[in-house]
Amino acid sequence: MRNSAEAVIIGGGVNGCSICYHLAERGVKAPILVERSSLGAGSTGRSSGVSTGFSLLLFTQQSAFSDTIPRLAKVGQDILRNFEEIIGVDAGYKETGVLFLGGKEVEEPVEASFALIRDLGFEGGTIGREEAKEFAPYLELDDIDCIGLEPHAGYADPPAVAQGYASAAGRLGAEIVLGNAVLDVEIEGGRVRGVVTEQGRIATDTAIVVGGPWGGQLMATLGFPVPFRPTRHEVFFLKRGPGAPSGHAVVFDLPSLTYFRQESPDLTLVGDVEHDDTAEPDNFEQGTDMSLTRSTWQKVAHRMPSLADAELFTSYAGMYTETPDGYPVIDRVGGVEGLYLVGAFNGYGFKISPAVGIVVAEMVTEGESRTVDVSSLGVGRFGGRGLGEGWP
Repeated sequence: MRNSAEAVIIGGGVNGCSICYHLAERGVKAPILVERSSLGAGSTGRSSGVSTGFSLLLFTQQSAFSDTIPRLAKVGQDILRNFEEIIGVDAGYKETGVLFLGGKEVEEPVEASFALIRDLGFEGGTIGREEAKEFAPYLELDDIDCIGLEPHAGYADPPAVAQGYASAAGRLGAEIVLGNAVLDVEIEGGRVRGVVTEQGRIATDTAIVVGGPWGGQLMATLGFPVPFRPTRHEVFFLKRGPGAPSGHAVVFDLPSLTYFRQESPDLTLVGDVEHDDTAEPDNFEQGTDMSLTRSTWQKVAHRMPSLADAELFTSYAGMYTETPDGYPVIDRVGGVEGLYLVGAFNGYGFKISPAVGIVVAEMVTEGESRTVDVSSLGVGRFGGRGLGEGWP
């Protein structure tokens, strides 16, 4: 490991790798990415990988900056579609379409949300039950009143994207250091002076904390507590039987608070968004609760009846990092020149990760984000005095 760098990225998830690549691509010489374990070992390695412009958040919690995430998602989707051409690695993008199913109570906000993302270049909107049956004849929709379809959305492979960005960054001179936890960020005279790791100190004037569930812990040790909450989420995979379709759409089933998507020609990934227990990232149960698995399986089998005859293939629990309002933080830390905080993606960090790398690189090299204005994602909204103006 070198003992100095123009910038140090703390965290080797997909967003950290994207930031590292885009910094190097913009001319930052030999940035160093430091990861406590392996690339994608945190949230990235167990992400569902969905890429869509629509978000549950768009209608459950409208705000003055509701379009920020879809704008980032549009940049992200365009890059993920063309990842091999841009980065040299296949991102595994599969255009399956994404369906959002709900009751009458969500009709108005769902339509408004689709109108918003269409303005940003996505395709999609609400459709009738018959049209939905033509698109996805394998679904049971008689109890659904509101159906939204984003026909060209889908999913990709988060670990492949993280590794792709890391490899491309390495070709541009970046150094990727694994198995090396960060212990401290040295701050003197109101600016970053270095990053202290288990393997030694790196002199630098720019440190970007993008540590997933561990990011909030590090910021607290630096004297900047942030409202980041690591949560545990279970997923499992079903091996579809001979009567099931060989592929299917990504489905968000709002009445049951479940989602599922194809993983391969015979596997379906299933998740439950209702259970989000607070957990310690260094000590959480990575196994799954079979009673919850059975309950969730029954719910998705109601929606896609052929899954009732599937076999349980495997299951595990992963981590999200959440904020009180459901939006992430992409910010420079006020009062400390050269310190940036990026994280708490609330479960949708993968789909915006290509754009996150771009806007953070712009902030570091140009002083502000230009591709997408992310000033609304400052930590000041949680009680600080605003972007770049210091913390209380």
